[in-house]
Amino acid sequence: MNIRLIITTILTSGLLLNALPATAHHSKALQFDMTTEISVEGTIVNLEWRNPHAWLNIEVTNEAGEAELWRIEFSSANSLIRRGWRPVDLPVGALLKVHGLPSRDGSRTLDGEEVTLPDGRSLLAGSNVEGY
Repeated sequence: MNIRLIITTILTSGLLLNALPATAHHSKALQFDMTTEISVEGTIVNLEWRNPHAWLNIEVTNEAGEAELWRIEFSSANSLIRRGWRPVDLPVGALLKVHGLPSRDGSRTLDGEEVTLPDGRSLLAGSNVEGY
């Protein structure tokens, strides 16, 4: 077998294997407006405590008095646990305030940065641009 073919095959395989992890992660700037921050207040409908992203669904009353479902995206459940979050802190029916980055497409989706619980405690997601 030609040594040039062997070297080319090894180098090509190495490049392909290195490229695989790069496709696994994405920038939140693609989906969320990094220049704007908003807050919404509502009642927890459900919590999807999972990896690679945890999701909190809350019902928010809009200015017209109508209920709207907002989806709040967070980092992984593993990273939230390391920051002191616990699923028991977010029970269905609890009223809370969420601060974060709004979706670029105008949907009711938010990249959650901070959650203020009814007892006044704050849970920080740790993914804010300023690094809080």
